[in-house]
Amino acid sequence: MSKESRPKSLERMIERVILSSRWLQAPLYVGLILVLVLVVIKFFQEFFHLSATLFEADESRMVLYVLSLVDLVMVANLTVMVIISGYENFVSRIEDDGSGEQLSWFGKLDAGSLKIKLASSIVAISSIHLLKAFLDVGSIPNDKLVLLVVIHMAFVVSAILLAYLDRLAFGPGGHKAAKTGQE
Repeated sequence: MSKESRPKSLERMIERVILSSRWLQAPLYVGLILVLVLVVIKFFQEFFHLSATLFEADESRMVLYVLSLVDLVMVANLTVMVIISGYENFVSRIEDDGSGEQLSWFGKLDAGSLKIKLASSIVAISSIHLLKAFLDVGSIPNDKLVLLVVIHMAFVVSAILLAYLDRLAFGPGGHKAAKTGQE
């Protein structure tokens, strides 16, 4: 074996190990699926609380229960988005098995687009929490309400900055235009 072929074969072996290391993330996505199961269980727990108090709860309490359910659904949506697009972007492409179960955004979310969608989802979830706090304003101290608004605004500003930076980096079409060479 020549001196030059030894470093090349070592380089290829290191590259294979590095590329294979992405599979270490697969158990993390399975863990997120288990978290999704817990969110579903919590959803039905909240649903049964709502059902049990349906005739006793006033309108504002009813709205709070519904917002809690919507909040859990948004968290579940966010979790599914992270599982599918994260796995596909960082571990392995998910092949269509011909069942026709492909989602509209399937295979279209790259890491940058995922960050913007995550930030938008976090803002939506934060908005629901803030709305719940304002509906229950009588039992929440003013300093806590101010803190909730400040945190929410930090999420909003972060999401706007992420979208702006993405637009600066990749132009009006975002990541797709950068990949295809379009402007």
